[in-house]
Amino acid sequence: MSQSKDDFLNPRAAYQGDFTPKNLVFNANLQEFANRVNLICNLETGGKISSQEAYKQIKALWKQLKQSSKNLGINKPKE
Repeated sequence: MSQSKDDFLNPRAAYQGDFTPKNLVFNANLQEFANRVNLICNLETGGKISSQEAYKQIKALWKQLKQSSKNLGINKPKE
């Protein structure tokens, strides 16, 4: 089985938690966040971007992830 460039650069793990469509979507968003943070860290470590730029990009990604969680209602208490 051949692996595409995208699969190599952005690996995905199978979802293992309680299955709901919201949880599945958030898990995909969380994996994307982790992959992008890893890439940003590697760029900073390799001297391609500054520490300040890495921080700025990761902070923006974190805000997106928090908004995703809020929009999906992931952290709301169950009634």
